[in-house]
Amino acid sequence: MKAREIKPDIYSVGVVDWDRRLFDELIPLPDGTSYNSYLIRGSEKTALIDAVDSTKEDELIANLSTLNIDHLDYLVANHAEQDHSGGIPRILDVYTEAKVITNKKCRDFLIDLLLISEGRFITIEDGDNISLGNKTLEFIIAPWVHWPETMLTYLKEDNILFSCDLFGSHLATSQLYAICDEKLLESAKRYYAEIMMPFRNNIKNHLERLENYNIGMIAPSHGPIYKKPEFIMDAYKEWVSDDVKNEVVLPYVSMHGSTQKMVEYFIDALIDRGIEVKPFNLTVADIGEIAVSLVNSATVVLGTPTVLTGPHPSAVYATYLMNILRPNTRFISIIGSYGWGGRTVELIKGLLPNLKAEILEPVIAKGYPNDEDFRALDRLADNILNKHIEAKIVK
Repeated sequence: MKAREIKPDIYSVGVVDWDRRLFDELIPLPDGTSYNSYLIRGSEKTALIDAVDSTKEDELIANLSTLNIDHLDYLVANHAEQDHSGGIPRILDVYTEAKVITNKKCRDFLIDLLLISEGRFITIEDGDNISLGNKTLEFIIAPWVHWPETMLTYLKEDNILFSCDLFGSHLATSQLYAICDEKLLESAKRYYAEIMMPFRNNIKNHLERLENYNIGMIAPSHGPIYKKPEFIMDAYKEWVSDDVKNEVVLPYVSMHGSTQKMVEYFIDALIDRGIEVKPFNLTVADIGEIAVSLVNSATVVLGTPTVLTGPHPSAVYATYLMNILRPNTRFISIIGSYGWGGRTVELIKGLLPNLKAEILEPVIAKGYPNDEDFRALDRLADNILNKHIEAKIVK
C-alpha cells in the first residue's frame, strides 16, 4: 500500500501483510495483518511513529520515498517487539541523522534485540513532550500493554493517539479507516483475547488515564485507523470489565468416544438449564476462537481422557494457554474418563496457578460413562447454574 494522508502533513506509511497466517509461530492470522507506521511533518522537524516488521522494511522505505522524505529527525519507538521495530536499523541506515525517541526500558530492549547503538537514542520520561514546530508529541508510558516498555504517543494539535498495540486488530484491509462493523469487532476482540487479556487490569487503568485526553482519532500499530474512537474504547471497557456472562466454554478432546459421549450429554444438560455453551474440539479448534470465547465467559469445563496417568496433551496445551491468558473466569471444572487410574484432575489444577476461579467437583468416568456418570454430569450442570445465580450472572 502506498503512503496515504490522514490529515495535512500526517501520513500512513506502513505495510499490509496480506499473506501472513501465523504470528509468533503461535497465533493464527485468518485475515492477515498490517504493520502500521505513521509520518508526521512538522514545520521544523519530521518524525516517524514506529517502523514495520523487517520482512517489509523495503516497502516502508519505498513509501517514505514517495513523499520525498530526504531527512528524518526522529523515529518514535512505542514498542520494541520486532513486528514494530524490525525495520528500525534499516531506517537508521537510510536516515543517518535520525534519532530514536523512546523510554529507557524500550531503549534497552532495542539495544539487546536489534544491536542499535546507544548513541542513536533520545530517552524520554512519561509525560514528556517533543516539538516538531507546529506539532507536539506527548509520550504516555503504558507498561504491560502488552510488554513492560510499551508507550503511546499523542499528537496534541491533531488529537491523534498513536496507540501501538492497544486497540489493534490483526486485519489486512485496503481500508485506511475502520468500518465499525461486526467483522472489525470480531478481529479486534480476537486480538485483545490473544494478546491483551493477560494484562486486563493494567489496561483498565490505562483506559482511565486516557479519559483525560481529547482523542479524535486512534491510529494503532495493527489494523485500520479509528475515526470514531469511542467504538473501540467502549468495546475495551466491556472486555476488561469484571462482568461475565452466563456461558460455559467447553474445550475437549476424546480418543475412543468416552469423553465425547460425556461432552455431548453435558452440552444438552447446560442448554436445558438456559446456559449458553461454547464447545471446542481441541483436535481441530482455532486457539484464537477459544481465546475470544474466554473473554467474558463465567465458566470453563475441560473435557479430557487420561493418557497414561495424566490429561491428554491437547488438554494440557489448552490449560496452559488459559493460564497465561488469565481470563476473568469464575468457575472451572473437568470432565472425562480413564482406564486404570491417573492424576488428571490433580495435574490440571496444578497448571492453573494464575486463575482465581473456584474449582467445581469434576466428573471422571471409569471407562465408558454409565448412568451414574450421566447423573453426575447433571449435578455438575445444576451446580454451575446455581453458582451463576448466586454470582448474579443469570439475570
